[in-house]
Amino acid sequence: MSKPAAAAPPEGGKRDKETMKGKRTQSNYEALGMAPVEEEYFTDSVKAKQLAFKANRAKIRYANTYRLESHNKFRDYLVRDRAQAILMNKLQQDKYDGVSSPSLCASISEEILKAVKELDFDRYKYVVSVLIVEKAGQAINVASRWVWDAQRDTWVSAKYETETFIALALVMACYYD
Repeated sequence: MSKPAAAAPPEGGKRDKETMKGKRTQSNYEALGMAPVEEEYFTDSVKAKQLAFKANRAKIRYANTYRLESHNKFRDYLVRDRAQAILMNKLQQDKYDGVSSPSLCASISEEILKAVKELDFDRYKYVVSVLIVEKAGQAINVASRWVWDAQRDTWVSAKYETETFIALALVMACYYD
């Protein structure tokens, strides 16, 4: 009996999946012009360096403290004073400009956030929102909705007023375990 002849690919040049898989895995290293690297090629010093590198990259795991209160509690009067000072320094000579107000609000909120983080209150995350509104004889109501822990979470507001606008900074401090 003679061997059957290899079947020609079906019309349209399509090949079966098995042939393509074999070609694909075979050509990965061929395309790069190199053979797969095996561990036996590494010297002992290289292996030691790799192990030391992996050991340094290991995640540090901390034990639970089971502590529910912070050591450095949030003091709203400090945050209010800092926010008020930043608003006064940044906006003292400014006039209301609707075009530059969004970028000014963003820079002021970043500065307030940085100042609050420098106070180093333990176990708090912060959200800072700054609003600049033109004075036009209107009233303003600002509302926020949060999932709130009334015992530990808190907020602070600071206001600065000029002839042309009112600036309001809100700092929300959310306690996390």
